[in-house]
Amino acid sequence: MQKKIVLLGSGELGKEFVIAAQRIGQTVIAVDSYANAPAMQVADAFEVINMLDGDALDAVIAKHQPDFIVPEIEAIRTERFYVYERQGITVVPSAKAANFTMNRKAIRDLAAKELGLRTAPYNYATTLEELEKAVAEIGIPCVVKPLMSSSGKGQSTIKSTADIEKAWQYAVGGSRGDLVEVIVEAFIDFHSEITLLTVTQNQGLPTLFCAPIGHRQERGDYQESWQPARISDKDLLEAQEMARKVTEALGGAGLFGVEFFLTSEGVYFSELSPRPHDTGMVTLAGTQNFNEFELHLRAILGLPLSEITLERPGASAVLLAHSLSDHPSYEGIDLLASQPKSDFRLFGKPSSRPFRRMGVVLTYDTFEVPIEEIVERAKKNTTLVKIKP
Repeated sequence: MQKKIVLLGSGELGKEFVIAAQRIGQTVIAVDSYANAPAMQVADAFEVINMLDGDALDAVIAKHQPDFIVPEIEAIRTERFYVYERQGITVVPSAKAANFTMNRKAIRDLAAKELGLRTAPYNYATTLEELEKAVAEIGIPCVVKPLMSSSGKGQSTIKSTADIEKAWQYAVGGSRGDLVEVIVEAFIDFHSEITLLTVTQNQGLPTLFCAPIGHRQERGDYQESWQPARISDKDLLEAQEMARKVTEALGGAGLFGVEFFLTSEGVYFSELSPRPHDTGMVTLAGTQNFNEFELHLRAILGLPLSEITLERPGASAVLLAHSLSDHPSYEGIDLLASQPKSDFRLFGKPSSRPFRRMGVVLTYDTFEVPIEEIVERAKKNTTLVKIKP
């Protein structure tokens, strides 16, 4: 039962995954491009490498001989995962899933072209000239995203032709890895967005779904999330079927964060992450019998999950930095700690920059309290904390 896990990417999501793993006796080696990353602070060992350097990645895997490789970020030389699988190492959830979902092109083409899921019309561009042509074909307004990025980096909306060059520069600047290509999507008139945390299992065990999570974004990055989100039974069944199809096509066991737009025409598939999702940090508020990190770990280890139950409604709201600092500090934590039916996490990031997530505030209540009130309380609680340079 005691396994060795190499975690590729050591941010706040990785930190919570390591904590879950430590609680049931697993060994974790945390890897990232900088020292003292959040997950490194709680792992058994760590390595600092450029994960886009295939040779450096090979050296870490050869040194530690893990049972599992668990990716947490996009900027990894994912084609090496197929080699590791042939060596008998389990890549989570699978080499195919990790490779496809690290690149928006692969996962979007799988969803739209192979599986026939409803998505926004889209096209690709590798130059500014190609972007201008793609925008003309897709129409304005439209959304531009790097093929490889995270937390909304490089994402923007084109509202007029004057925005095209700026969107190209922003997308290229926000791209993770060495891929210079963007996806252009038609703007969907949606009334809300949800994340459907989807847990796939081995040994023929059923795929399970968490209660849907609503979220609000700014600059392409989530600001608040809440569980449960309001959604019709019809839309929920459609989203679950889409999530089941795409996760089955990718294979493997683990937790996927599957994002959807909800519109008057039905559900649109948006994106997918083969790992715990940032909006799923709301599950740290005790909304479920297992939080998303525990679910990911248990599915990876082959521990059977019979059900996922919604225990209470909750919300999360991010604590953002507003300045550059190599030694950020926090003011007002005592005020935050005194708030009723609330909690918080500080990620322990060694440096700050504008809009970097440094922590999360959590709130919860009973089902009699409207979810909007719980979200507003989370937002209000973030104003109690000041992140000082």
